[in-house]
Parts: sequence; structure tokens; C-alpha cells
Amino acid sequence: MSDKSLSQRTAARLPKGMRDIDAAEMRAMREMIATISSVYERYGFDPLDTPAFEYTDALGKFLPDTDRPNEGVFSFQDEDEQWLSLRYDLTAPLARYVAANYDAIAKPFRRYQYGHVWRNEKPGPGRFRQFMQFDADTVGTASPAADVEMCMLAADTLEALGIPRGSYVIKVSNRKILDGVMEAIGLGGQENAGRRLIVLRAIDKLDRLGLQGVEQLLGKGRKDESGDFTKGAELAKKQIDAILDFLKRGETGDAELADMRASWSASGYDDRIIADPSVVRGLEYYTGPVFEAELTFHAQDEEGQPVRFGSVGGGGRYDGLVSRFRSQPVPATGFSLGVSRLYAALKHLDKLKATHAHGPVVVLVMDRARIGDYQRLTQELRHAGLRAEMYLGESGMKAQMKYADRRGAPCVVIQGEDERARGEVQIKDLIEGRRLAEMIEDNAEWREARPAQISVKAADLVAEVRKVLARHGA
Repeated sequence: MSDKSLSQRTAARLPKGMRDIDAAEMRAMREMIATISSVYERYGFDPLDTPAFEYTDALGKFLPDTDRPNEGVFSFQDEDEQWLSLRYDLTAPLARYVAANYDAIAKPFRRYQYGHVWRNEKPGPGRFRQFMQFDADTVGTASPAADVEMCMLAADTLEALGIPRGSYVIKVSNRKILDGVMEAIGLGGQENAGRRLIVLRAIDKLDRLGLQGVEQLLGKGRKDESGDFTKGAELAKKQIDAILDFLKRGETGDAELADMRASWSASGYDDRIIADPSVVRGLEYYTGPVFEAELTFHAQDEEGQPVRFGSVGGGGRYDGLVSRFRSQPVPATGFSLGVSRLYAALKHLDKLKATHAHGPVVVLVMDRARIGDYQRLTQELRHAGLRAEMYLGESGMKAQMKYADRRGAPCVVIQGEDERARGEVQIKDLIEGRRLAEMIEDNAEWREARPAQISVKAADLVAEVRKVLARHGA
């Protein structure tokens, strides 16, 4: 191959902040989604799906630059030169949907949705630019009972996924309290919206950076472990001290929170839901109660270093978001689970269900002139509800066996000319074969034993394969 053709190759590289997801994680995520869906359905929510991108002006006032919105979100222009953006979350698209279908839907409108969202932000360890969220929202009621229900939903969902009680907590605060602090230090009003957003995002990092990190982001800025610098809100010391004092308070006397506490206490959730004024959420559109689901158990990574999973979801009341599209007020509240982050926590706790622990049954192809016969055997297994595939490569038997091993096949099906003439097939149990091979010392003994390989009538293929699978829990 010439140097020129080598230089013209496209590098196989991932975009920064993105990742590939393998089969094991995809299957585990599918099980997670099914479990979360069952809890959300039990609470009376209905599914909804919205597009991956929206007109940028529909995404909300939290975007920093609507003329060229390339900070915080991924944006492009369509053929009419209108700005479109990949959805930043699932809430703003819901607000657009409700406004567009307001007269046709029953209110309060209750929906759940899961899907990927995109953030044009600096990636870091465990933080990606694309990740999955799972939301539930109630639109059309101002009742605090709807907010309490979101907190109870979060608790029930975590437990359904295998997070034991005592290993998580749902923290609740009220954005109105922080808004009062903002007003008191001179950051109220629309003219301070951009600066206020920087403050909110700084406070939202409290669980990860601690008070010192938040203090740096409220001031001149912060340099992270990689050496990258994040510009701060550049508040005066008096303003910073007022915010830090607010975060250090252990309780709050807010009347709405007191009513919510009485409600979740009456339902028996006192050991799972607590009031915590440090919860603020990082988006501008929250207008009342805000909540966060935090994992509290202690964990270590493979090198014995402490791991803190922290927040795996949150939400709150956003009474102004739908109203952006309509003349009348439309109250709303919701909760969002970070599925990708929660997956990492469940994996660490060994709470993920082992789905398809083994690969498919592989039907070997011994005679390419009889390919239809092997396809028929494969279809017979599939129609019986078994996971199976016919070898589709061009290699001989030795390579096919190696392929089956790499696929994690529990067994292979072999039918040569002699077996076909007798109306039989051979089934080789690869899992049992590996176990027995460890006990056989020489090749002669191996050939004589032919471990875990049996001949059966072709008509008994499905039943005999089922026996192999049952033996290994596949």
C-alpha cells in the first residue's frame, strides 16, 4: 500500500465527550428502562416522545446566546436560516408540546419520557456530552402534592432498581428562598439573568466540588485537576459570603416546604426525603420547590480510591416554562433521572440483571452446498424462542469453533454428511467442554473423551438445546 493511500485514511476516533456503548451495557440499560417505566406507569404517567432537536428559541431563557447559540447547546441552521439545537433536556420540548396541544390534552397532563440529551460543555471523568435521562412531569396543577409525588416517585424508582433504603436520600428545597438571597445581594431582575445563571450552575456543583470549589466559581474562577480554567461569576466578597451562609444552613422555615414535609411524612417517607437548602438546580427556569436524588453509600474504585456517585437525578417546579408559549399561566413540576450515571452506580453495587449472559447458539456450516439445511436448523431454534445464529463467514470448522467461543455461545450445532444421512445432529456443550478440558491432561485422552458432545435426533434438536441452556442458566 502506498504512503499516499495510508495518509488518506480516515482516523477512527470518537468525538470529544462522546462514547460507544457495548452490548452488555445496552442490555442492562434496557432492563433499567423497563423497571423505571413500570414505576412511572404505576404512578399514572403516560409515555411521550419528542424530537432530538427543537427550534432554539423554544428551549428556554436559560440559553446564553440566542443569536448564535453555540455555548451550552449544539446548534445549527436549517435551510430557512432558523437556528435549531439538540435538546438540552427533556423538559423544554415537553413545554413546547403541551403548548401546541393544550386544548386537546387532559389536564393535569402526566407524561414520562426517556432519551438522550446533549450538552455542549467541557467533558470530564464520568461526564459526557451525550447521556440519557428519564423524566416524569405533571403539567397543569400548582398543588404542592404534585411536587411531593415527584419526590416519592424518585424514592420508589431507586428502590425498584435495587438501591437499598439508607443508601440514598431525596433532598428538597425551594428556589424562592435562593431567589430572595439573589435579590438581597443585587442579582435580581432580568438584567442579571446571565450572571445569575453562572451563580446557579456554581451552586449546583456543591455536591461535587464542596464549598471551596463553589466559592471559587462564585469569585474569579476555578482551575480543575487538568489545568483548565472555568471563569467565575466575579461576585464581591460580601455577595459570596451571603450565598455561602445560605448553603451552610441546615434547615429552612419556608412555609411551602413545611407543607410538603407534612405530606411526605403522612405517606411514610420521612426516612427517604429531607429538606436541604443547598439544593438549587442549575437551570434558570425553576420557580418553586426543587429536589435532588443523591446516592449516599460509600464505594471504592478498582484501585481502592473512594468513589462518590452523588446526584443521580433531580427536578422541580417550573411554572413559567409553558407560559412562554401561551398568554395564561401553566404550572408544572417534574423529575429527571440520569440513567447513564445511575447505571454506573448500579454496576458498582452489582445490581444489574445479567441478561443474555451467554451468546447465541451457533449452527456451524460444514457443507456450503447445503446452506439451506443449516439455515433451516437455525430458524427452527429461533422459532422456538431460542437465541441462535448460523455461521456466515467463509472459514473452516476450527475457525468456526473459535468464533463460537468468542461469541460466548453456550453450545454449537454440527451436522455433517454422515449426521444428515442418519437424521441426526451433534450438539457440543462449549461451557461443559471447557470445564472438562481442564481435567483432561493429554490430547489422546481429549480425543477419546470428546467432552460434552452428543448426537441426537434432528427432531429433538430444540429439546436437547434447551437442556444445555437450562444446565447453565442461559
